[in-house]
Amino acid sequence: MSLSRRRFLQFSGASLAALPLLKAYGSGQEPFQHGVASGDPLADRVILWTRITPSADPEFQSMVPYTWQVALDPEMAMVVNSGSGITGPDVDYTIKVDASGLQPGTSYYYRFYSNGIDSPIGRTRTLPIGHVDKLRFAVTSCSNYPMGYFNVYREIALRADLDVVLHLGDYIYEYGPGGYGTGTGLGREPIPAKEMVDIQDYRERYAQYRSDPDLQEVHRQHPFICVWDDHETTNNAWAGGAENHNVQDGEGDWFVRRSVANQAYFEWMPIRDNGIFDLFGDRAIYRSFRFGNLMDLMMLDTRIAARSEQANWFDQQTADDPERSILGTQQEQWLHNSLTQSQSDGVRWRVLGQQVMMAQLTLARDLSVNMDQWDGYTASRERLFGHIADNNIDNFVVLTGDIHSSWAWDLASNPFSILKYGRLTGRGALGGEFVTPGVTSSFLDKSHLTDVAAIAMDGLIPHLKWVEITQRGYLLMDVSHSRAKAHWYHVDTVTSQNYNASLARIYKQEAGQNHIQRAWSESTADELVPAPAPQYGALARNTIAALRSRYNV
Repeated sequence: MSLSRRRFLQFSGASLAALPLLKAYGSGQEPFQHGVASGDPLADRVILWTRITPSADPEFQSMVPYTWQVALDPEMAMVVNSGSGITGPDVDYTIKVDASGLQPGTSYYYRFYSNGIDSPIGRTRTLPIGHVDKLRFAVTSCSNYPMGYFNVYREIALRADLDVVLHLGDYIYEYGPGGYGTGTGLGREPIPAKEMVDIQDYRERYAQYRSDPDLQEVHRQHPFICVWDDHETTNNAWAGGAENHNVQDGEGDWFVRRSVANQAYFEWMPIRDNGIFDLFGDRAIYRSFRFGNLMDLMMLDTRIAARSEQANWFDQQTADDPERSILGTQQEQWLHNSLTQSQSDGVRWRVLGQQVMMAQLTLARDLSVNMDQWDGYTASRERLFGHIADNNIDNFVVLTGDIHSSWAWDLASNPFSILKYGRLTGRGALGGEFVTPGVTSSFLDKSHLTDVAAIAMDGLIPHLKWVEITQRGYLLMDVSHSRAKAHWYHVDTVTSQNYNASLARIYKQEAGQNHIQRAWSESTADELVPAPAPQYGALARNTIAALRSRYNV
């Protein structure tokens, strides 16, 4: 079902009229306090997620039955699949259903039912097959609950024109009170009031984040494709440890901590278990998604699957050690093979969704600024760039999070050599990199980054085309057979729920031209967009008012 601007007023009126039909949830009795979500869409299936919130009633059963439905319409009249199951404490009462038997490139609506109560209705969408003209998706990262309101999520939820949302990690943060944002003045203090270390800590922190209404709404309206970064475990993690893990402080064995963090992530996120495990026996998250003949999306784990320990900034030569890796042998070979197969299959674009910046953020050829990025693993980067060049792989785009700021880069093996890279023409570039800002997280050392930006303005970082370091927001990608266009949208505050959103900058990469350039025209949404999941109550009135303003109805 699609929704035009002309039909929106009629639809929104019907949604509000339906309010009395919903069951009234008693205080403390709502079993779906963490909303619904969907993710990892394929052409014939999608993961559906919710959680049954345990009741304080002493008669509450430890194992809880539920049913689920998928329909073609937001009223849930045209049901195409359904099922039932049981959840319990071993998975923290979360529910994940791999709903199959669906049609490609189709919007669906879904809900759960338990304890005599329906969940909110969510909307999702399967991947297309065959010829695909265009795609539109949002890219986010770095959502720190104590640092502010999730206004960015609200903005994305209001867009009915998205095929999917990518979250590139730092979905939650591990710190206790005052560790990285206090939340005191906003009523957003972290729960539990300590740093996450054990399984219960991680589960409680996810529960807090998933109680946020804007986070619930963006999940309810759009399917997500997610990867973790470091803060889903702890800061600056690598395969064998982390900067913010200290055994002497009583934080226990690192491998136990990363294992329970992995467990909680798979419980609370709408992600499919792909049956791949890392070297330590934990589930791996690198995987790929094909959007017909238009785009192959490869989601990476540059963080904990097999990453070598970060090099010391004062020992830059360590970063060049060919034995060090940011991906590990297994994932690196998978990535190289996936890129080659995508090119061979005639898919137009090859897009990576990953955590840390790939481009060289260096003040000179051999003086890297941040060793946690690909700059600290130059051999991994050179092997990837060499594979792309040697196999004539084109239309290569990298999407990145982690750094809480907005960047646009050309990707080149040696951008500091005028013989190998042309700053004005993009000669020698292998692709483009677009970096999304944080949802709420801000860059820790703005004065330091301001210096880098000033140097870039002087042309000393020739492949850096644009950087903005102060604003939160998200990236909107509009992809067609002729170009991949990146739009940076920023919000002016995260400390108030009254905010303004604006378009900050647009860059594009034309097909066949493996470098980026400034674009000036904003991509427009289709006249027909899928009807949003139906809204109810005060949230409905606020959302419908915003949508009316957006669509001028």
